[in-house]
Amino acid sequence: MSLREYLKDRRNLVIFFIILMIFISGMILFDSSIRMLKSNAEYVVTVSILLFIIYLGADYSLIKFNMNKIKKLPKEGLEWIHSLPCPRNYEQKFYLDVINNLYENANIQIESLNNNNNESVEFLTTWVHEIKTPIAASKLIIENNLSRENEKTLYGIEMEIEKVEDYVQKALFYSRINDFSKDYRIDNVKIETAVKESIKSEASWFINKNIKLKIEDLDVEVDTDYKWLQFIIKQILDNAIKYTSKDGVINIYTKAQEKEKVLYIKDNGIGIKKEDIRRVFEKSFTGYNGRVKQHSTGMGLYISQKLAGKLGHYIAIESEYGKGTEVSIHFPKLNKYIS
Repeated sequence: MSLREYLKDRRNLVIFFIILMIFISGMILFDSSIRMLKSNAEYVVTVSILLFIIYLGADYSLIKFNMNKIKKLPKEGLEWIHSLPCPRNYEQKFYLDVINNLYENANIQIESLNNNNNESVEFLTTWVHEIKTPIAASKLIIENNLSRENEKTLYGIEMEIEKVEDYVQKALFYSRINDFSKDYRIDNVKIETAVKESIKSEASWFINKNIKLKIEDLDVEVDTDYKWLQFIIKQILDNAIKYTSKDGVINIYTKAQEKEKVLYIKDNGIGIKKEDIRRVFEKSFTGYNGRVKQHSTGMGLYISQKLAGKLGHYIAIESEYGKGTEVSIHFPKLNKYIS
């Protein structure tokens, strides 16, 4: 900061001082009631000007010192804020408080961005590793059965490809969670249509494991986004099929209650251990069943619950280990959709 810039910033104070000196000098010279020798008057004015100049010089030196100190602070990161000079007046304290508040808010936003970025990187890494397995399995099945016409072989290939499609779909839906408001449309959706489309995409799994399907009372309509609801239903069906043994049974039905409509998907599979139920919606949590099956990412229910929440729905799970699991999607009436 140059002296010229400093005086420009303090011009109002300089103008005020000049006017004050002119006023005092005029009063001494022209007011007959004030008796003061001319030399004394000149002395008072001269000393006042000198003191004012000394004040400006000291103030300028202190400001320049602080500015030079600030210029020497590290340019990277935001930690330099803690090294700012102490405020000399209320105005500076006010500005420093504003800077500190901005610093705290910036840290919160940075932490949130880092968490989101870490989640994305972690999910992408898991996804990349998981998708290698069905691709390799598909190639192996094809290579070992090039000269055979076998229905089971075709189903095997189809199931592996469906795994790839499922992993890709999870990645796409996960990437859209934060921009949900740009990619959803609320309509009056028939649950039966969404369920049947989801079942159709899982047909090879039902056939391969000979799982019986019982559908009842699905003639219900809810306000939701069809595409996102179908994804949620498919993830729940995936888990039901995955953890249900051959010749098992999956029941799908709805109940209309006073305050909500509920879609139930119930299986007679291996169930979920009691200590795992409260954590099934956590990101990447696979639990005991996931460790046994060794092909679970723990992302399906996590993404589904987040999407359901944005639509104003929620998912609940009840299970008894060894007897089966019941997953319910709740559609409260008069939803306020989150964008």
